[in-house]
Formats: sequence, C-alpha cells, structure tokens
Amino acid sequence: MEVPASLISKVHSSFSDGLHFAAPLPSLSTSEIELVKGALHICQGFSSDLFYWDHIGQSFRVKTGIYVSHLTRTSLYGILDQFTYAATCLKLVEILVNKIHKSARSPPPTLRAFACSVSAWLKKLRDVALREEENISTSDGKMIATLLGLSSSLSSLCSGAEYLLQIVHEAVPGAYFEPNSYIAAADVAVYILNQLYRKLDEVCLVQGGEEDAYRMLLYIFTGSLLPYVEGLDSWLFEGTLDDPFEEMFFYANKGIAIDETEFWEKSYLLRTAKIKNLEIGSSSDVLLKDKKDITGRESISTREKEGGEIEHHVCPLFIKDMGKAIVSAGKSLQLIRHAPLPSLSDVPADNHEIRRCIAGLTLSEVFCVSLAALIGHSDHISEYVWRDNLIVSSFESPVGKEKEERNGEILPFISSDKVWYKILANVLGQKREIVSGSTHIDTDVFSLQKEKLGPDGVDDVPCVGTYCPQNPAITVCQRFLYGNKDAQSALSLSRNLYLPPLDDKELRKAVFYKNSGSCSEEKSTDFTFGFWFDESEYVRRQEETKMLEMLFPFMTLLPSFQEDLHISEFLPFEKNSTLPSRILSWMQSAEPKVTPLPVVILQECLIAYIKKQADYIGRIILSKLLYDWRLLDELEVLRAIYLLGSGDLLQHFLVVIFNKLDKGESLDDDFELNTILQESIRNSADGSLLSTPDSLVVSITKNSDLSEDEQHGASIQISTPRKSRLQTMGIDVLQSLNFTYKVSWPLELLANVDALKKYNQVMIFLLKVKRAKFVLDKARRWMWKDRSTATTTRKRHWLLEQKLLHFVNAFHQYVMDRVYHSAWRELCEGVAAARSLDEVIEVHESYLLSIQRQCFVVPDKLWALIASRINNILGLALDFYSIQQTLSSGGAVSAIKTRCEMEVDRIERQFDECIAFLLRILSFKLNVGQFPHLADLVTRINYNYFYMSDSGSLMTTSGSDVITSR
Repeated sequence: MEVPASLISKVHSSFSDGLHFAAPLPSLSTSEIELVKGALHICQGFSSDLFYWDHIGQSFRVKTGIYVSHLTRTSLYGILDQFTYAATCLKLVEILVNKIHKSARSPPPTLRAFACSVSAWLKKLRDVALREEENISTSDGKMIATLLGLSSSLSSLCSGAEYLLQIVHEAVPGAYFEPNSYIAAADVAVYILNQLYRKLDEVCLVQGGEEDAYRMLLYIFTGSLLPYVEGLDSWLFEGTLDDPFEEMFFYANKGIAIDETEFWEKSYLLRTAKIKNLEIGSSSDVLLKDKKDITGRESISTREKEGGEIEHHVCPLFIKDMGKAIVSAGKSLQLIRHAPLPSLSDVPADNHEIRRCIAGLTLSEVFCVSLAALIGHSDHISEYVWRDNLIVSSFESPVGKEKEERNGEILPFISSDKVWYKILANVLGQKREIVSGSTHIDTDVFSLQKEKLGPDGVDDVPCVGTYCPQNPAITVCQRFLYGNKDAQSALSLSRNLYLPPLDDKELRKAVFYKNSGSCSEEKSTDFTFGFWFDESEYVRRQEETKMLEMLFPFMTLLPSFQEDLHISEFLPFEKNSTLPSRILSWMQSAEPKVTPLPVVILQECLIAYIKKQADYIGRIILSKLLYDWRLLDELEVLRAIYLLGSGDLLQHFLVVIFNKLDKGESLDDDFELNTILQESIRNSADGSLLSTPDSLVVSITKNSDLSEDEQHGASIQISTPRKSRLQTMGIDVLQSLNFTYKVSWPLELLANVDALKKYNQVMIFLLKVKRAKFVLDKARRWMWKDRSTATTTRKRHWLLEQKLLHFVNAFHQYVMDRVYHSAWRELCEGVAAARSLDEVIEVHESYLLSIQRQCFVVPDKLWALIASRINNILGLALDFYSIQQTLSSGGAVSAIKTRCEMEVDRIERQFDECIAFLLRILSFKLNVGQFPHLADLVTRINYNYFYMSDSGSLMTTSGSDVITSR
C-alpha cells in the first residue's frame, strides 16, 4: 500500500526531483561570479539570466530558486536585495526621465534641464558598475569577484541610487504626469527649483560620508537653474523677455505699448497663480504606486499635504526679494533704448553705453565660474569679476603667478593651478579668437593643391579656418585634415562629381519635356563634355560652384566616433553652452573644498551680479532722467502750474474767472475758459515754462465725473451741520475745474493721469484760498472807501474782516511754505538719493501725498473733517464779501441793514466755532506727533495766542464775548 506524500515532501520534491532529502536541482545552481556579473548588469539597467525586470511590479527581481553552494538562501537573498533595490531605484529614475522627454507636450526648459542633469548623474552612477565590470573582465583571473566585495565597491552607487530617486520623487510635481491636468511651466519651474533649494539646504551641513549627496544635489540644482538664469540674463542685459515657455516669474502685457503712460505699471506684471497643491501624487507615487519595495520596507515615504487652491506669486524663493528690482531693471533698459537721443552736449558720455555682459561673460557663465571658484578653492571672485574686468585682464598676461596686480588691485587667488581659472582662460581665449575675426584663411594649416580646369577654370576650393560655422564637421576634424593634406582635394565632392545646377531648370525639362526623344546634348560645369553654354551662363555656374564649395567644403567628411565626448570639448565657444558644460563636467568628479549653504552660493554667485546690474541700470536711468529728459525741470513746470508757483502765469485767468463768478456768470464754456487761459499764458513772463501754450488746458467736469474720493469729500462737506447753504456761485464752484497738462514722454510715466488728478485736487484747493483772499481784499477796499462813519457796527465789521483775512493769509503762507518750498526740497533730496526709477516714482508719490495732506485733500475721515471746516471759513469769506457788496451798493434800507447784521452775526459765530474745532483737532498731541506740520499751522492761526492759550483753553467762545472783551 502506497503512503500518501506529505506537504513537506511535495514542496521538497519540486527542488530535489523526488529524492528524499536530496540536493536542489542542478539547473538552479549558479556561481558567485555569475551573480556578481548579473548584479553589475542590472545596476547598468540591463536584465540577465539571473535577474529580470518585473514590468508589473516595476522592480528588478531575482530568478526564483537560484542558489550557491556556500551561502544559505537567507544570506544570499539578503546580499542580492541591496543590488536589486539600487538597480530598481536607477531604473525608476530612468523611466521618469524618459517619461519627461517623451511626454506629449514639450517639457519646459527647467524641467528638461532637470531631466538632463538627473540623466547625467544616473549615467555617472551606472559608470561605477561599468568600471567594476571592466576591472573584473580585464583581471585575467587575478581578481576574485565576490558578492561581499561587490557590496563594498558599490556602496556609493547603492546610496546614491536611493538618494537620486528621492530627489526625483520630491522635485517633480506628480500632477504634471496626470493626463487630464495642466500645470503652467512657471509653476513647474518654481516648484522644482524651490524643492531642490530646500533639499540642498538640508544636506549642506554634511556629515562624514555624505559629500556625494551634497555634490549630487548641487550638480542637479545648478543644471536645473541654468535655463532660468539665461532668461534673467537676456532680461537684465538686453531688456528682452526671452521666455517662450512662460517660465519666468513675470510676464509681458502685450496690450500696453512702451510709449503709453501705463507702461511702467502694467506692461510687465508679476505672475500669480491659483493652483492646487502640486505635491499631491508625485511622480514616484505614480511609478511606485505606494507599494513597498522588494526588501519589505518602504523605500521612500510619500508626502501628501492637504491644501486647496492658493493664490501666490510664482517666483523662486531665492530671488523673491529682488523680483521687483529685476522687473524694473529690464523695463529701464527698454526705456533707455526706446527714448529719443538727447540733443544736449553736456550729457555724460557713459550714459549711452549699456553693459551687455559681465567681463565678456553671460550671467549663466559667470554663475558657473563663481560657483566653481567658491566650492573648489573658496575663492570669492564676484567683486573682482564685475569691477573693471580685473579677472579677465589677468588672462592677457602670462599665467602661473600667485598674485596678479591690475590697476593697483592685488588678486591673491589668481593661479594657473586652479581649475576654474584654467577653464575660464581657455574659454575666453576661444571667444576672443572668434570675436576678433579669426575665421580668416590659415594657408599653413589647410592649404589645398591648386587645380585648374582650363585657362579660365574654377579657382581652388576656399580654405577652411579654425572655425567653420557652416559645417561643424570641419571644425571637429581639424587634426585629421591637417594630417592628410594630400587627400583634401579628393574629399571635395564638387571637384570629382558632376553637380546639378542650383535652379530647377533641368528638373522642369525632365517633367514637362514634350518630345518623345531625350535631349541629346549634355550640360556640365567643367570641360569634360565641351563648352556648351555662353559666357554669362558659364560665369553664373562658376558662382554656383563656389557657393556650394563654401557651404560644403568636404561633403563626405565625417568626424570619428568618440564615446562620452562632450560637444563643448571639440566645438568652438558657444554662448551659454561651452563654459557651463565644462564646469558641470568638472563638478561630477571634483571633491568640493567647502560645502556652503545654498543661500551663500546664490548670494555670492548669482544675486550679487543681479544686484550690481540692477544698480548699474538704475544709475543710467537716473542720469537720463536728470540730464537727458530733464525730470526736475518738468516737475518745476507742474509745480508752477498746479501749486500756483508762477508769479503771473495764471494771474489774468484767475482775475477774469473770479470777476465772472462775482457777477453771477457760470463757468460752463470750455472754449471760453481755454481762450482766457491761453491769453493769460501768452501775456505772462513765465509763459516760456511751457513747451507750447496749448499743453495746458482746462475743462469743466460734472459731479458724475468726480472721482470716488472727491465725491466722498464733497458729501462730508455738504452734510456738515454748520453749513448754511450750498450757493450756486459759492466756494465749491471751482471744484468743477479740471486742469490737464501734457507731460512729455517718458516723464509721463511719473506724472501720469492719477498723479495729475492729485495735482488738480491740490490746485483747486489753492484756488479756493486764492478766491477767498481775492474777495476779502476787494471787500476791504470798499470798507476803506466808507470809513467816514466809525460806528460800533463798522468796527465790528472791520474786526471780522481782519479775522477772516488773517486766517486766509496765515493759511496761504503755511501752504506756500510747506507745500511749495519744504515739500519741494524733500522731493529734490529724495530724487538725488534714489537708485532706480521705481524709487523716483515712490519719491514723487510721497511728494504728492505730502502736499495732499498739507492741503487736507487726502481721502481720509480726519482730513475730510478738517477740510470741511476750512472750506466753511472760506465760504464765510464769500458771504462776508456779499454783505459788503450789498452795503456798498446802496443798501441803506433799514431792513436790508438788519438782515446784513444778522448775517454778520451768523458768520462771526460760525467762524468762531470753526476756529475752535480746528484748534482742538490740530493741536491734539497725537495728531501733532504723527504730522508735525500741523503744529506750524496752529502757530500761524493762533498767532500771539489770540484764540487759544498756551495751556490749551479757548480764549473766545462766541461773537458777543469777542466784542465785549476786545
């Protein structure tokens, strides 16, 4: 009877071929050397007989059941797990890089640069396994390969592979790979750069053995940052926004032209975005699918942040503080180049030449050189590279000295033994050779045998110099051509074969030839078949042959294949390519001398140059503002017009309209007002201040045309309980006047429409003061004519007139001292201290705010209350003038006199109430502390403590008290 087999026996029989306690299947046995080779293969991204790539599980796996005789299963798989895990990390990185390159939409420059940098470091890690395999293959049995030895030699690869996948996992937003999502290029670029910046900040304080992680991050961060730096370079040094993928933190508003008044404020705007959290579902989550790796542990922890839509400025962390200055610098460059050339001979000569590079290098090239000097030799070269080209000038002398002295400066770090110095010297030498026109014919190097096709044959093929931009193969194969001079003529395809003409005449003949027979005559560009064409056609074909030979000197020449040869090594100098490529190649193998913080790296190697260029452009634009565009002269014109600073520019105009208002005539005819204004300007001694008389116009605005702030102020004034009535020809009738001055471009960027509105508000307020002073002076002349009767009533009128006139005069003097003189002096000092056009605009806006506050036309509740009381007093001056006009025009009737006396009582009572309110508010310590100019106004109004004592108590409360006490 046969005994049924147990479970253990069944499991064992699958390995032992049915023999009880026998050895496993011999076909699954392998040697340690085969395992070593297989591990090296998967570390290079290839499968083997013992290891395979699991497409479903997205990982490398070991063939089931393999064993070696001297290791247990647990020990064997424990050793192999580290290799399969490292190989899996590298393979996942490779998959993601390929996914970026092969995505349906073209990846933006920063993402593409990040993928290229990761791919370069991936190749560097895999080269470690390749070199180990080469050592084993070339050892001829002298080197015994073991798994433990391989584990030791590939330790850097294993740690680097995991860390590289971690970088990719955290740096690339996972939402980018989602099919139905769209992420702007600017969001992707900022996300990548910010994540790499934070990660580099974490590992900069390296411990022993972590230098490779720092080098990896620094290399990837530098490579990823270069496209962004190139965009900044074109903006800061050329004034051009070269951003086809819209990665930069600002964008152009194409609806605003450079010659429009809104150019400075609205032409280039900071980019803002409302995005969903980009960290949800990162790239490695998509690839790894939140699974555990083959070792049973989670290789990389997934991070998800709860977040909704957040609006933010799309700008990298490390340049966020300079974002506004960077945008202003580029706009200033555009203004400088678009503005008309100056016609003045006293303009400094250096104002017209704008620095287009830094010591002959672009911003990205200087960034790479400074980075190499900093991490490789702890050299801080930013100050010397910028100032007077000291670094570059040192290349013109023999290198090898430890100290180079230029213009009294000693450069202790200049040494031919330093890598950054060697690379920079070599690259600048190539660049100088190209710029100086070194593409001339070098007959000693590339001399061709002269051949003649006949007495009037074609000249020899043009010689090729050291740089041939039409055919890069010539540049690459210079040494080959120099070593094979005899074969150069044979390589010229145009000399040995029949070349068809450049036009399509022969092709058209072949297609549209009507005769059945073929054309018997032969056409040729040489004398092989005879001379078949006239002289003009012959000359034309000669020129065509020369053109072909210039474009393709050696059409069959191909460069020899060289593996791992960087294009920057054999091509001549290429902008933003040669120097950064060589620096990045050096960074892959160099050991950094120091590991500075990323903030130190960016401050020393990038931000320092950006600040210096921004300051340099600021000095140029300020010089042009002051010398070429005459900013202060134009502001003086505005000051003379809107602050009534000119003696008689508007005198005739004001007298006419004040008289019209006195007669009760309305100001509703724009044409009549402008005729009066132009006549006043032509008859003025200051008329030459204006470029043309019609540059200043006046118009009438309705209440609906007033701004929101003006309507708010008007509503406060009308709702004041002390206001008796709103007269048609009262003090507020001037509110409808609107003066517009045409400011020349580009100064209208400062004095734009909003600024002119503020100027106009101040001017209208000053016109009210002028009109009050005008009518009080006129009333006083009438009162002087009727001074024969010195009654108590007459004295009372005189005293009230003096009080009104004192207030108006004191307020007018305060305004002219503070607004016309003090504020102007502060403006001139602010402009002299400014460093950019933005700061000049801020100074001008502060100037406008200052004169608005001092004239109490700021849209603020406190200032509106003060302005309403001042407006009431000015209105009371008009009321008093109306009373005196009535009395002087024959108002002898007792009823009229009684009514006038009642009006005088009202005017005096309201004046005292307004004065009491003003003195309480203006002398309040808190207000005086915040606005010191209020103390000056209180001193002028309360002269000799007429209304209020030094202790703050009011000396008068009503009109009757004034009469009895005075």
